[in-house]
Formats: sequence, C-alpha cells, structure tokens
Amino acid sequence: MNNIDRRNFIRKTSLAGAALAVSPAMAQVGFDSTERPFGSKYMGDFAAPKLTKIKAAFIGVGARGPEHMKFFASLPGTEVVAICDLYQDLTQKWTQEAKDIGNGIRHKNIVQYHGDENQWKTMLKEVKPDVVFIATNWKNHAPMAIEAMKKGAHAFVEVPIAITLEDMWEIVNTSEQTQKHCMMMENVNYSRDELMFLNMCRQGVIGEFLHAEASYIHELRFQMEEQERGTGSWRTHHYANRNGNLYPTHGLGPVAQYMNLARSEDTFDSLVSFSTQALGRKLYAEKNYPTDHKWNKLDYKGGDLNTSIIKTHLGRTVMVQWDETSPRPYSRLNLIQGTKGVLAGFPTRIALEGGVEGITENHHSWVQGEQLAAIYEKYDHPLYKRLNQATKNSGHGGMDGMMMYRIVECLQKGLPLDQNVYEGCLWSAVSPLSELSVASNGSPQQFPDFTRGNWKDTKPLAIIT
Repeated sequence: MNNIDRRNFIRKTSLAGAALAVSPAMAQVGFDSTERPFGSKYMGDFAAPKLTKIKAAFIGVGARGPEHMKFFASLPGTEVVAICDLYQDLTQKWTQEAKDIGNGIRHKNIVQYHGDENQWKTMLKEVKPDVVFIATNWKNHAPMAIEAMKKGAHAFVEVPIAITLEDMWEIVNTSEQTQKHCMMMENVNYSRDELMFLNMCRQGVIGEFLHAEASYIHELRFQMEEQERGTGSWRTHHYANRNGNLYPTHGLGPVAQYMNLARSEDTFDSLVSFSTQALGRKLYAEKNYPTDHKWNKLDYKGGDLNTSIIKTHLGRTVMVQWDETSPRPYSRLNLIQGTKGVLAGFPTRIALEGGVEGITENHHSWVQGEQLAAIYEKYDHPLYKRLNQATKNSGHGGMDGMMMYRIVECLQKGLPLDQNVYEGCLWSAVSPLSELSVASNGSPQQFPDFTRGNWKDTKPLAIIT
C-alpha cells in the first residue's frame, strides 16, 4: 500500500470508527467518495437520447402514483405499459383508468403486477419500460430506483429520493454508470409563486443572496387512521423511531434553486439540527385509540418540530423546519432574502429596498394581497404562463401536471431535466444529517459532495420558456 493510499485508508476508517462511537447511523458518513467509478459520467447537465414515444411503468398506485399516472397517460406520445402494487384492487382500478384515458387506443396492453413485495422486480425484467415512476413507501425508493436504472429505465422517484446517505451514493453511482436519469419528483418547484420567485431571483430583483427559509409544516396526524394500508400505516413508524427533519424537500427544493445551490455558484456545506420534545403523536394516540392499540405501544422518539440550519460554501444560511404533528396552518415558508429585498410566502409578500414603484414607499411595508397583481403581471414565470391552462386541473393546484409535462417534454426532446440526480440527493440528505446532528446534541454535519466537485461547472437552472 503506497503512502497516499495508506493515508486515504486511515482517514476513511478513522471517520467510520469515530462515527460509530457516536451513533450507529453515523456510519453513513464514511460513504462519501471523491473518485467517480471507472466508466461513469457526470450527470449534472445530462440529456438522454430522445424518446419519441415513452413507455412507462408505475410502482405504487395507492396515493401519489395514480395522479402521476393519470396526467402522464393524458399526454401525447406516452404509453402506460405496466402498473404494480401490493394490492390487486388498486392495479385493476388504475389499469382501467389508464385505458379510459387512452380511449381504448393507447394504454391498451397494460400488464398488472401485484401480490407480494418483489413483483416490481419481475415487472422490470419482463416489461422493460423506458421510464419507471416510483411512489411507494420511503424505504423502497432507493432500491427500486437503482434496479430500474440497472434494467435500462430512467427512474422518477417520489420524495425523498432515499433515506440514507449510503443509498444516495448508490443512486448517484448507478445513474452515472448507466447513463440513466434519476429525478426526485419535487413538485413544489412548479408552484406559481416558487416559479415567479425563481424568475425574480434570476433577474437580480433582490440582489445578492444572503439567507433562505424553507419548511414543511403540515399537520398530518389524521394519517394515523390508515393502520393496515395507506401512508399512515408505514409513515407513523418513521415518526416514532427517527428524530430529525424527515421531509425537507418541499420547502428546500425551491430555495435551493433560487440560490443556485449545487449549480455553478454555491453548494451545501454543513448543517446543525435540533428537535423539540416528542409529545404530540403520543398525546394524539392516547386520546384517540384504546390503551392496547398498536399506536399506543410505540415509543415516540421523533421530536414534534425540527429546526435545521444549513451553511453554504459561500457562507449563506438556510433555515429548514419540519413539523407534521402540531395543530397549526400549513406553511412552506418559502423565503429568500437578498441585499436588495425579500420574497416570502404563506402569505405571499414582497419588500424591496426603496419600495415597489407605485405600490409601497419603502421596504418597511409589504406588497401583499391584491397589490400582488402587478407583480404577477410583471414577473410570472414564462413556463407557468405557457402551461397553466393545460395543467390547472392536475393535483396540488396544477404543479403536479406541470412537473409531469416537463418530464415528458424533456425526454421527448432530449433535453436536460429541470432537477438532476445530485439535487435530489443533496436535498434529501438533510434527513439523515439532521438525525445525526440531533443525536450528537447539535454538532455540525458535513454534506457529502455527490457531484465530486462538478457542481462548479454545472449550469444554473435556466428560465424555461
């Protein structure tokens, strides 16, 4: 072993050993890697060969999956070739829905897979789709995406892209080795306000970036009613057993793209994280279920609210909060502060140094409510203007349809996707890193550089017309 290899070996094994001394989960830190596997290619600005007709398979049609399937099936040049779920009633229902959308002409040869945990593997071998849409429980996202790419398909994964750093590295390596897209379907990046803020940031309206605030504050205790099937049946166990920010990307994705994080200008550096006490889920279970109910047998370790602070390479800060338990209104915060002003959400508000011409006299007053009409008129994103009417009846106020439209458009035209595999992993990495920081009393955690330094040469997300 030469001196350089020996130093690298000692460094890596020392990191892993120190990590294990703090927490078993800390072992994930050792999976950082600076060397791209032989034959791999950086995927930051990757554009796949054109797919004039896109054959798609769907894994998981219980909650999010059907919405993805329905809008995909409605677009020209698409074909639904397989639907997979544990439950036969769901595969039957959504197979028929796809056939109806295709008017008996398209989507007529759909193969159904159901019945056990491994049917999706059989589907990938037999059907050989061009793309796979994955909307299953969180722990299955990574293995399904990895196998889909290995079997020759582009993978599109619900949030988060994975729940461990080890899986995120394997997703990156597999994408680079197979030259297949793996995109996390962060639909909030396609919301009207988020698109408008992106457009304003690109035009320099708020100057140099200083700070952002992002959150997923969404009271979801009612999901505990889903005890045998559905989101609550598996998600409740995550709330009980994990302590950190378990769902960061809805708020973080948009502000990361405003700030060009992991794209040419700046990237994540480190994170500190703290959680509150774990009270709300336990109290809810005690109030709503019998003493011997399974929800009352859980030891709820996950704090009700988590607050994390990210420091970027340039010294900017991003606050990320998560709370799916407390009784309060929904919010993603969606705030970006610059040297010339601030854009903020929930409710949407804008303040600029010197005021907004014709509306406010200075930055001590918000432009909000009906006053925002002039702002939308001036700064609405051209993508929103183009696709709003075509997608407005899709989920989440149209953002789901706009995301799917762009996925299909990019694949058919051979364009880079709006979100690359590294962004999906970096945004999702907040979860395991926050858990590590909370477990070590708020100690800073370093973000892996999934791009291996190539973020510096990756183009910022353009204002797509």
